[in-house]
Amino acid sequence: MTLLPARLLRAAAFAALAVLAAAPFAPARAQVSIDINQGNVQPLPIAIPDFLANGSDPKLAADMAGVIAADLQRSGLFAPIDKRAFIEKISNFDAAPRFGDWRIINAQALVTGQIVRQGDGRLRTDFRLWDVFAGNQLEGQQFFTDKNWRRVAHLIADMIYERLTGEKGYFDTRIVYVDESGPKNARVKRLAIMDQDGYGSRFITSGSELVLTPRFSPTSQEITYMSFGQGDPRVYLLNIETGQREAVGNFPGMTFAPRFSPDGQKVAMSLEQGGNASIYVMDLRSRATTKLTDSGSIDTSPSFSPDGSKIVFESDRGGNQQIYVMSASGGGAQRISFGDGRYSTPVWSPRGDLIAFTKQSGGKFAIGVMRPDGTGERILTEGFHNEGPTWAPNGRVLMFFRDVGPGPKIFSIDITGRNEQRVPTPGFASDPAWSPLLN
Repeated sequence: MTLLPARLLRAAAFAALAVLAAAPFAPARAQVSIDINQGNVQPLPIAIPDFLANGSDPKLAADMAGVIAADLQRSGLFAPIDKRAFIEKISNFDAAPRFGDWRIINAQALVTGQIVRQGDGRLRTDFRLWDVFAGNQLEGQQFFTDKNWRRVAHLIADMIYERLTGEKGYFDTRIVYVDESGPKNARVKRLAIMDQDGYGSRFITSGSELVLTPRFSPTSQEITYMSFGQGDPRVYLLNIETGQREAVGNFPGMTFAPRFSPDGQKVAMSLEQGGNASIYVMDLRSRATTKLTDSGSIDTSPSFSPDGSKIVFESDRGGNQQIYVMSASGGGAQRISFGDGRYSTPVWSPRGDLIAFTKQSGGKFAIGVMRPDGTGERILTEGFHNEGPTWAPNGRVLMFFRDVGPGPKIFSIDITGRNEQRVPTPGFASDPAWSPLLN
């Protein structure tokens, strides 16, 4: 098999990964694709047989195929076919599949792969994506890793997602959240981090201090969060990779951690003084702060637009909580929410096309989206105490948390509102924050 020169992928806290492109069997003229801009997308039938285990663990090979299938299925855009329906048993990675056997079971795309244990102990993973009806190879890649096969699976799922939808995937990402344990009136709250599918959760703070509202930088594996260990809330910057923590400062009037600007160089925050809360921006290099609002009301929850030119925030200046948009340099603000109820926690999509929010009306808490001018409001899900939406880096999926009775749990939902799923966590979990893509 002819290989193109390797590209090294940054592995961050993971073992180093190398990826190489495998030579296609035929020109990759895609006939199979998913138009994700349609109003009602039918999931694409895709076959993902267990990968071949050439000198490696067969269970590992099957598990890798399972992670890829689960990633794609959770997106709501793919329908992995039951393996019991397969006619052909893939036995040779380097041979073209019998496409007729896969057409019979209505597979439109097929993924084949193998895992090979190298002499130096590393795992080599090869995969190919096939257009079943055209009989073409659409994608082929080769990865090397010391140990983190799950990350390889997420990278493969991202490549499949991008090849068939035309947009970046979001599977090679992580979630930071607040783990909650203990009785309801004395909860221990620690920061934890996990893969976007809920796997590999681990603590990144000790639990000796109350922590709230982590926020990911859009440019690096760095978060801000609030800590109440010594009375007044303190805001910290934490590098996920190195564990290095840096205090930004004490902010007695702060209720939510700051959010980063798109370039990661500034944070927007809300600070209370004299009974009112105003929006400020801090330059993280100089620590200089600039006050952006002075309305005599409670302005909070600021979030930058992805181009950095505007800020969305919530304010009660109109009598109750509503959503407003202003220039990132301050000045006049335009109200964009006009429905019944109260609106809060607005978060601008990475795509720039939508703003997510929490809405409280009629005793229910809803997660919804609207365009930046306030039009096209849609409620994606309702329930008891839904809160804290956070965007996947491709702007197609949201996570949020919901009180399920004894405590909160994390859920995901796509922007159509038809694909809601619970994200597994070891215990109660709130305040999710989605990372940018790791590679």
